[in-house]
Amino acid sequence: MADDAPEILDQWWTELAAALGVQDAPGDIAELLSLAGDAAHRVVRPAAPLTTFLVGYAAARAGGDAEALERAVATARELAVARDSDER
Repeated sequence: MADDAPEILDQWWTELAAALGVQDAPGDIAELLSLAGDAAHRVVRPAAPLTTFLVGYAAARAGGDAEALERAVATARELAVARDSDER
């Protein structure tokens, strides 16, 4: 990842959240990227965007707060790790 990637991602998060009208969206960029990496490496690469979309959707349906997001991330990560373990 480029040295300025974290700054660019922070800017992108702020810009996109504003454009979507969700400036108050909870999220830890590093944690979401880590989850995407788990999905890409433990399931299959195209699972990354699908996983992050579904996690966000589930979190929104469960209240949209930081705790709902943390629960959804944990569930997705557990499933990806279990799937990877099952295939080895």
